[in-house]
Amino acid sequence: MDFQHSPKAQDFLKRVKDFMKNEIEPVEEAYLRELHSLDNKWVVLPIIEELKAKAKAAGLWNMFLPDEHYGAGLSTLEYAAVAELTGRSFIAPEVFNCNAPDTGNMEVLEKYGSPEQQEQWLKPLLAGEIRSAFCMTEPGVASSDATNMEATAIVEGDEVVLNGRKWWSTGVGHPNCKVGIFMALTNPDAPRHQQHSMVLFPFDAPGVKIERMLPVFGYYDEPYGHGEVSFTNVRVPVSNIIAGPGRGFEIAQGRLGPGRIHHCMRLIGMAEKALELMCIRAASRTAFHKPLMNLGGNRDIIANARMNIEQARLLVFKAAWMIDKVGAMGAMSEISQIKVIAPNMAQQIIDAAMQMHGGGGLSDDFPLTGLFTAARALRLADGPDEVHRGLIAKLEMMKYKKYMKEA
Repeated sequence: MDFQHSPKAQDFLKRVKDFMKNEIEPVEEAYLRELHSLDNKWVVLPIIEELKAKAKAAGLWNMFLPDEHYGAGLSTLEYAAVAELTGRSFIAPEVFNCNAPDTGNMEVLEKYGSPEQQEQWLKPLLAGEIRSAFCMTEPGVASSDATNMEATAIVEGDEVVLNGRKWWSTGVGHPNCKVGIFMALTNPDAPRHQQHSMVLFPFDAPGVKIERMLPVFGYYDEPYGHGEVSFTNVRVPVSNIIAGPGRGFEIAQGRLGPGRIHHCMRLIGMAEKALELMCIRAASRTAFHKPLMNLGGNRDIIANARMNIEQARLLVFKAAWMIDKVGAMGAMSEISQIKVIAPNMAQQIIDAAMQMHGGGGLSDDFPLTGLFTAARALRLADGPDEVHRGLIAKLEMMKYKKYMKEA
C-alpha cells in the first residue's frame, strides 16, 4: 500500500489549504456570529455564495467525484486527505460543494441515475444551485436494520405513491433543498434485499411536509438541519425511481463506501482542530504557577491524542486505498472499522480539549461544542457502532468457518 500523495493530490491539498487560510478562516467566525444573531437562521448569507463562486473559479469544486467529467478526478485515497482539511471548518464542505448528503446523492445519480434524472437533478446539484436530502431513517422502527422500514413506495400505473414518515433527514432545513431521495418498501414478497426502492421527489410535491426540525444537544445546525418529514399519498412519475424498483439496497451499498471515507476523514480534521486548540491552550494558559501542559496528565493526554489521530488516519487511508483497488464490497470490514474508530477517537479528543479549556470549553466562544456534537452524532449516522462491530465480527469469524458448530 502506497499512501504517498500523488502530484495531483498534493496540488489540490496545497490549493485547498491556501483557500481555507486566506478565504474561509478569516470570515468563518464572523459568519457564524451573524447567522446565530438572526431570528431566522434558515437562510444563506451572501458570504457563502461569494465563497462558493471563488472556490468554483479556483477549480476547487466537486472534488469528491472521481470521474473527471463531473468532478476533480481524484481517487478515493487522494480525496481523503482533502476531506480531512475541510473537516476543520463548519462551512468549508458547502463552499467546495462537497457536503453531505449532497455528495452521496450526487454519487447515486452519477452512478445509477437515468439521463433524465441526471439532467433534472444532478446538473443543478453539481453546479451548487440546489441542495438535497436523503430520507431513510424512520421514527417508528429501529432503522439500524433497514429491512424494518414501514414507509412504502408503491407503483400504480405510471406513478409511484409515497407514504410514511422519515426523520433525521439531513439538509431539509436549507432554503435551497429542492429534491430528496426516499427509500421505502415496494414489494414485500420479493427477496429480502430486493424489496426496497429509492425514489426521487421534489420537496414542493403535494403531500410532502416537514413536520419539525430536530435539535442535537440543542443545536439545529442551521441552515442545514435534520428534519422529520411526512409523506402522504405523494405521487411522482414512476420514472423517478432510481435504477428501477427493488434496487434500493444495491444502491445503498454503492452509496455508503466512499461517503463513509469522507465522514471519517472530516472527523480526523475535526480531531486535528481540537488538538491544535488544546495545545495552544495548554501552552498559553497558567494555573497554580504552571502552564496547563505541565499539570496532571496533560502531556500524556496530548501524546495519546496525537497517536490516536495517526492510527485512525492510517486505517482510513487503508480503507480508501482498498475501495480504489477492489471496490467497497471488498473493503467492507475496513469501512466498518473506521466508522467505529474515527468518531470515537474524535469525540475523545474533542472532549479532552473541552476539559483543557475549562468553562470556555462548554461555551460557544470556541468551536469545541459544535465539533463534539458532530462527532457524537456520527457514531449513529451511517449506522451505529454496534452494527458495524457486528459486521466486523461476522467477517472475521468467516475465516474460521471450519471450526463453527451448528446451533
